[in-house]
Amino acid sequence: MDIIQIFYNNRNEENAVPMAKYMKNQFPFLGLKKPDRTALSKGFLNEKKKDKEIDWDFIFRCYELPEREFQYLAIDYMSKVANLFQPDDMKRIEKLITTKSWWDTVDAISPIVGHIAMKYPEIKETILTKWMESDNIWLKRVSILFQLKYKDKTDTEFLEKAILKNANTNEFFINKAIGWALREYSKTNKEWVRSFIENNKLSKLSVREGSKYI
Repeated sequence: MDIIQIFYNNRNEENAVPMAKYMKNQFPFLGLKKPDRTALSKGFLNEKKKDKEIDWDFIFRCYELPEREFQYLAIDYMSKVANLFQPDDMKRIEKLITTKSWWDTVDAISPIVGHIAMKYPEIKETILTKWMESDNIWLKRVSILFQLKYKDKTDTEFLEKAILKNANTNEFFINKAIGWALREYSKTNKEWVRSFIENNKLSKLSVREGSKYI
C-alpha cells in the first residue's frame, strides 16, 4: 500500500487538533505523533534508503499535500539518502526551505544542508553566503545553523560572518538561531564563544542562549 494512503488510514483527529495548535494552526495535521510516524514509515524508508538517486517527485508530492506529517515524511526520506545529495540539488532544497516554512521543517532540513556542505565545502561560498544575505528569514536561519553538529570542524569565519550579517534584527527566529549556534559551539570552544559574545553587539536573547555553557 502507498505510504501516503497508510498515513491517511491512520489519522487521529484527537491528536490533530493540539498538534496544529502547537504550530500556531498554520498547517492541518493528521494527528500522527513522531513514534506513530516512525513505526508507519519504517519499512517504506528502509526500502527507499536503497535509492540510487534522489526521488524528488516523492519529496515534492509530500510538500504539495496539506497535512504537515507529509512534509516530515519527505525530510525523513531526505535524511535517509543524505549521501546522494550534490551541489546541484541545493536549488531544490532552497525551494523546500521557503515552502510552508516554519521552524519545525526548516530545522530538520538544516542538518541535511550541513551534511552536504561538509562534503562539498564550495557551497558555502556559492549558495550559503547568498542565503545569509537573503531577505528570507528561514534561509538566513539555516546559514547560521547548518554547522550545529560540526564541533571542531566548525568554520568559525563563516559562522562569525553569518551571525554578524544578521545580528541587527528583532526577528526572534534569527536571534534564537544565533544563540543556539553559539551555545552549541561553546561545547567545543568556550573561549571563542566567550570572546565573540564580549566583542560583538548581539541581542539579549542571543547572548542569553549563547552563554548557557560558558
